[in-house]
Amino acid sequence: MRVISVDPGYDRIGVAVLELDNGTEKLLYSSCIETNKAQDLYERIFTLGNEFEDIIKKFKPDTLGIETLFFNKNQKTAIGVAGARGVLIYVAQTHKCQIYEFGPQEIKIAVTGYGKSDKSAVIDMVKRLIPTAPIKALDDEYDAIAVGITCLAHYGRTS
Repeated sequence: MRVISVDPGYDRIGVAVLELDNGTEKLLYSSCIETNKAQDLYERIFTLGNEFEDIIKKFKPDTLGIETLFFNKNQKTAIGVAGARGVLIYVAQTHKCQIYEFGPQEIKIAVTGYGKSDKSAVIDMVKRLIPTAPIKALDDEYDAIAVGITCLAHYGRTS
């Protein structure tokens, strides 16, 4: 299984590509796709979709692991993130990826063993589990790697 995993947003999304190598998670790629805050939402989502498709074409994953939408008090943000998630899922489906969604608590349990872990605990465990993870990166990138770890833990050993 080769998974492209995403921490969705529309300002930026974390993206990672992982696969199992002899039973160990191997990081092939990680980064953030950032959008121009001066652009309209639809232009930003278009940018995300295009750049995400380029990564899929390069790494040819068979699976998308994506974090579920977390609703907070800001409806405008939730709508933008929902739009971005929709485009990412659409692009992954056009490339025949199996889709798996994970909630924030599920990801924290898979990576740290505790569903209420804070960001620093998740980042620390990502670095321990994936020795090739970047030493410094944005939270979104580490979150995408954590989604990939979760996806491989749940489904990677059965395919």
